[in-house]
Amino acid sequence: MSAALALLLVAGVAGWQLGWFDRFLDDDPAPPGPEDPATVAPPPDVDVPPVAKPRPVAPAADTRVRLDLAAVESALTANLTDRDLGRHVLAAVAPLEGGTAYDYVSSGADLAIPASTTKVVTSAAALSLLGPDHVFTTRTVLTGGGGAPRLVLVGGGDPFLLSSPQAQWGTSTPATVSPPKADVVTLARRTARALVADGVRKVRLGYDDSLFSGPSENPAWRADYIPDGVVSPITALWVDEGRDPIGYGRVADPSLTATVLFEKALVAAGISVVGSPQPASARGGDDVAAVDSAPLAQIVQRVLEVSDNEASEVLLRHIGLADGGDGSFVGGQAAVQRVLQANGIKMRGSVLYDGSGLSRENLMSPQLLVDVIRWAASDEHPELRAVLSGLPVAGFTGSLADRFDHGAAEGPGRVRAKTGTLTGVTSLAGIAVDLDGSLLVFALMADRVRPSRSGLAQVAMDDAASTLGACTCAR
Repeated sequence: MSAALALLLVAGVAGWQLGWFDRFLDDDPAPPGPEDPATVAPPPDVDVPPVAKPRPVAPAADTRVRLDLAAVESALTANLTDRDLGRHVLAAVAPLEGGTAYDYVSSGADLAIPASTTKVVTSAAALSLLGPDHVFTTRTVLTGGGGAPRLVLVGGGDPFLLSSPQAQWGTSTPATVSPPKADVVTLARRTARALVADGVRKVRLGYDDSLFSGPSENPAWRADYIPDGVVSPITALWVDEGRDPIGYGRVADPSLTATVLFEKALVAAGISVVGSPQPASARGGDDVAAVDSAPLAQIVQRVLEVSDNEASEVLLRHIGLADGGDGSFVGGQAAVQRVLQANGIKMRGSVLYDGSGLSRENLMSPQLLVDVIRWAASDEHPELRAVLSGLPVAGFTGSLADRFDHGAAEGPGRVRAKTGTLTGVTSLAGIAVDLDGSLLVFALMADRVRPSRSGLAQVAMDDAASTLGACTCAR
């Protein structure tokens, strides 16, 4: 295990405090030139001392330790037995590498509803199959036919495709990672330039969202999720994650909405459109223009940082496509299971139906979450590192920015974790650095929380994680 990885937690907090992550990327290309001041030559006749390599901000954390099981139990028990967490509480704690794990089950089954900690598993599987540099391309294709040729807008499953360069829906929440975003206005302008160069000034417009298959609504979700705007229909072509770009809530047909907005921008760029947009196939056509998403590693970091439901469901479809060519919910989850098993990670009875954790039918063991995080941290799999760097920092970033303000003072900054929240469910899964600098992986789950106690249960869960940062848990 490299020192850089071992210092991930400390470096993340330092980066937040020093503002390194405040330089959010926007839709305009960065100005040319080096970004590192050390690479800029000094003016003539100016004597500048050489740049000194800074000392480490902290000693490297110990990734191979032997847990003191009694110390872990002592640290966690008071909070895990808090009545606000309900009657079914599970926990698993392990060293980042090797060693014996600590397991806790208050009563009943050793599986619980994971809620959004499911996104840790989805993200790791996506990175494993596709690689951190993979991008998702939205393109236009020109096909022949009588009269005006047909221009087809082809969805490539870009989870963060926007309605315009200025749009913010789905990506505006403050976070340490704000990936560059493609948009349909830029694609329309590129398309118009290419069409005019080929002498084409009038087209019929179609759209192809056939990359994903199966229903756009997961059968394992509550029936009111989409009508009530909890989540968008999942398609391979949308803008603003299926939200209404001129209002609030989600649109009923994200693919058509994206195409109508593309049409408006295409007309503004000088291309006449005959008729109204229609579903169409892009097969056999010629590529005209394209826009690419951010690399997958940045998308994963964003998904984990702000717990993005729509984007994680899109990633699940891509997992299915990459593994077996089945871009459906069923194909995606079957692929996740195959990826985990191929990497020696046991399901331990876990059953998953979606990629976001919205389904209350999902069941997971805390040991599975621990195993996936350890897999993402291993030297043999640097392609998975965004799973760790995307975990929110307790008390500072993302979904943990306003939490961890009650328990042990060592919690904020020493814990990074993915949150999980549904009615009656609260969970955390991530990494902690204890007082001796030992790196611990943990998963804490409770799924029988009384709704009236949900806020207090969340505090108890945060306090439990904080105690791992405040203990001396290894020998």
